[in-house]
Amino acid sequence: SLSVGTKTGYRLFSVTAVDKLDCIHEGVECPDVYIVERLFSSSLVVVVSLSMPRRMNVYHFKKGTEICNYSYSNNILSVRLNRQRLVVCLEESIYIHNIKDMKLLKTLLNTPVNPSGLCALSVNHSNSYLAYPGSATIGEITVYDANNLSTLTLIQAHDSPLAALTFNASGTKLASASEKGTVIRVFSIPEGQRLFEFRRGMKSADAQFLCASSNTETVHIFKLEQHSPSQDEESPTWSAYVGKMFTAASTYLPAQVSDMMHQDRAFATVRLNMFGLKNICALATIQKLPRLLVASSDGYLYIYNVDPQDGGECVLVQKHRLFDFSEEVEQSEEDKPAEDVSPQPASQSYAATVALPSTPPSSTTLMGYSEDGGAQKGEVIPEHEFAEGPVCLDDENEFPPVGNQSN
Repeated sequence: SLSVGTKTGYRLFSVTAVDKLDCIHEGVECPDVYIVERLFSSSLVVVVSLSMPRRMNVYHFKKGTEICNYSYSNNILSVRLNRQRLVVCLEESIYIHNIKDMKLLKTLLNTPVNPSGLCALSVNHSNSYLAYPGSATIGEITVYDANNLSTLTLIQAHDSPLAALTFNASGTKLASASEKGTVIRVFSIPEGQRLFEFRRGMKSADAQFLCASSNTETVHIFKLEQHSPSQDEESPTWSAYVGKMFTAASTYLPAQVSDMMHQDRAFATVRLNMFGLKNICALATIQKLPRLLVASSDGYLYIYNVDPQDGGECVLVQKHRLFDFSEEVEQSEEDKPAEDVSPQPASQSYAATVALPSTPPSSTTLMGYSEDGGAQKGEVIPEHEFAEGPVCLDDENEFPPVGNQSN
């Protein structure tokens, strides 16, 4: 699914066919939405507005009800969630909630300054790994176990500060890029061993391919494979491609990889008809074929075909407009919050954009978290469905296999 934040609220789209884009919900509870995160294909959606950038609202959008809300000590920069955990990232702290009842489980205070709210949470809830910058000056990654609430490892990934982080669907690999932007590295998780290194342009990873967008007009798709004597003996079959890329089966590289791949050339590329616009890309299977989705901050979704065997230049098959001509879109995203939240000049930083004066506290405004990690909860609907038992909004078919998600 695709979520879009706008000046008037937010929209959720279902992307199940190339030539059809279904708007399944339009939320108008609050304006100027700059973060909108949906829990896979369930009815739970987390929304943060520029009008109240310290407050997170959790909605059951199909019922049109608010499940709860929380206010924090500073502006919310990003939100990540899977079936076990909801993670809220501020500039110098991270809050980890239990998604079943929204209880605050852990507060990571005094984390390295993280003005863009960079963090990644694995979608595989059995190993809810959280990755965030371990330093503000070099590209160190902290990998944290959000289920067991303990630090797993520190990865010395880059010389310059981190700019992008993403897990594959199973949580067995982590890809990273630095602010320099020229090298993408892929590490085994939880060991932190370097598996791959790619040159150029990053955003979504899966078991066999990694697609990367940057501030240029080119999107790169890299192939995660090892050099071996037998690599040319057999071309990859279609079933093997689908199996490796879109399921959470055990088709991943072993933890100990002796032959590390260094590749300068992208397997496949896309030339966008734009330059300098914020865009986010993801790989997905739509109508049983592999597609590259690119959501751009100008309010369009582009769908390209990907040749899993020969790669090359990807072909544009559809372009969808995500809003009416009378509207302005502030953000487009593939299940991830965008970092540019308003039509500011390219030089305007995310921190400067979001650090707008928030509404002064009133008698009805919720108290935020205290610096010692204590919290006061927002109002919760009595007997709401998170009170006990497994997360289940409406029914089980709300949760297709994780491998089919475009995360």
